[in-house]
Amino acid sequence: MSRSGWFEPSVPIRVEGGIRVRSRRGSIGERWWSRRFIDILEDVCDPGRLGRGRSYARSGQVLNTELGPGLVAARVQGSRPTPYLVEIRITPYRADQWRKLTDALAAQALYRAKLLAGEMPPEIEDVFRACRLPLFPGTGDLDMTCSCPDWGFPCKHLSAVLYVLAERFDDDPFLVLAWRGIARDALLDALREAGGSTAPGSGSGSGSGSGSGENGPGLFDVDDAPFTDRLTAFYEPSVSPARLRDRTGLPVPPPDLLLRTLDPPQIKARHIPILDLLRPAYRAFTDDT
Repeated sequence: MSRSGWFEPSVPIRVEGGIRVRSRRGSIGERWWSRRFIDILEDVCDPGRLGRGRSYARSGQVLNTELGPGLVAARVQGSRPTPYLVEIRITPYRADQWRKLTDALAAQALYRAKLLAGEMPPEIEDVFRACRLPLFPGTGDLDMTCSCPDWGFPCKHLSAVLYVLAERFDDDPFLVLAWRGIARDALLDALREAGGSTAPGSGSGSGSGSGSGENGPGLFDVDDAPFTDRLTAFYEPSVSPARLRDRTGLPVPPPDLLLRTLDPPQIKARHIPILDLLRPAYRAFTDDT
């Protein structure tokens, strides 16, 4: 205790072999999905605890993390000998909800192809939103606990785990989906099955002729044939020009598609990323047309 009667700020016990985030300064999280998760963290934390949480994450105070459906559990070394136990919970989706989501994702040929290639397209959020099953938790959807005596919420230990979790999402975007209740292999198997036997009327749009099954072949349904059988007609289109011109069954691109495609500029206005300011403007331009 200091002469003034106040306790001095506690200093965490340094540990060897803890999880250190790669970012040594500035923001943590490089990909769009991890940055979206960081936005949630910045909405619920005050700046002081946020800074101390980043310091903990960069100095390796997070000893380990375990991620499963609906739960992230971690141990964080603080100023006391015994590490603190941290738990972060969200609602995992049920099997029937994931069937709805995988059918919706498989119906979009581009999104399905990107996921099967190991990529996380930004438009996946729109698919989840349309199914009324958000991909990311809102600020009130996170149930977070820590065994530390800190009265603030969330404490620096929780903040540190959330930062470490964001970098884990950077390395493997499928962890975002695993936290919601479906493992990578299970999701990809479901997408392959849905793509191989699309249900009637579940094509990439609601227009006539855009799906498979009883509505007729889809735009991307092309009969496979050996190369030797197509030597004389190799350069002829497999789809008629009339069908290529009819794009009514294809999904309408989102108004902020360009912003999602380009690398985000490292510019902020009043601590708000410039993309977060531009995105509503792009959507407003579309609404006015």
